[in-house]
Amino acid sequence: MPKRLIQIIIIFAIFLLFIIFNLEKKCDISFGFTVIHDVPVFLTVFCSIVFGMISTLPFIFGHQLRKKQKIEEKKDGPADSPGGNHYGID
Repeated sequence: MPKRLIQIIIIFAIFLLFIIFNLEKKCDISFGFTVIHDVPVFLTVFCSIVFGMISTLPFIFGHQLRKKQKIEEKKDGPADSPGGNHYGID
């Protein structure tokens, strides 16, 4: 627990330093049909990271669902054989 807390504190300290060093840095963001001017760089990076993490959620939940189905199949046996016997031998 303390190790994880220290890691989180270090990560947030790095983010804070990045924000402090890039407060005056500005960029333009183009969406194709509109342009947003003078957006701080740290805000652009932070939003990109958040959207990237959100986009991985369907893959994580899908992987967990498949893993759970495999565990249930091993426990119950295959659906096509009676009694969970793979070769039909009693």
